[in-house]
Amino acid sequence: MESQVDLRKFSTPEELETCFDVMKQLRPHLVSPQSFIEQVQRQFTAGYELVGGVQGETVIGLVGYREMENLLYGRFIYVDDLVVDASIRQMGLGAQLLDAAREQAKARGCAHFVLDTGLHMALAQRFYFREGLLARGMHFVEPLNVPRG
Repeated sequence: MESQVDLRKFSTPEELETCFDVMKQLRPHLVSPQSFIEQVQRQFTAGYELVGGVQGETVIGLVGYREMENLLYGRFIYVDDLVVDASIRQMGLGAQLLDAAREQAKARGCAHFVLDTGLHMALAQRFYFREGLLARGMHFVEPLNVPRG
C-alpha cells in the first residue's frame, strides 16, 4: 500500500460514522449512517468488535468479529464482516485485517476461527483458502420477515 495503514478499534458513534461508506460496500442494504451506528451499538452488547484499517484519516477497510461459544467449535472468534474499499483491494489489507481478528482468537485461547461467505462469492472464497481457512459446511437461512429494529 502507498502509505502507512494503521489498525484502529472503533467504538464511539463518531468513529462508527467514519466506517459507514466502506461497510456499505459489503452491506448495501444499510440505509443510513445513523441506522448503521445504532445496529453496531446493539451488536457491541453481544461482544461485537469493529477494527478498521485507516490511512491518514480515511477508513479503507474493516473487520467485525465476536467471540462465541457452541458445542461444535467450543470458544471461537466469528468474523461477521470483512471489507476493503474497492479502490484498494489486492494490496494486502484484507489479510492484515483477517490476521488481526485471528490474533484475537489466539490471544483469547479460542479453539477455532470461523466465518461465512456467500456461495456466489468466488473471489472471496479463493482469498479465504489462501489465508488458510477451509470450507467445512454450508450455511442455511430462512428469512422470517421480522422487521429490523
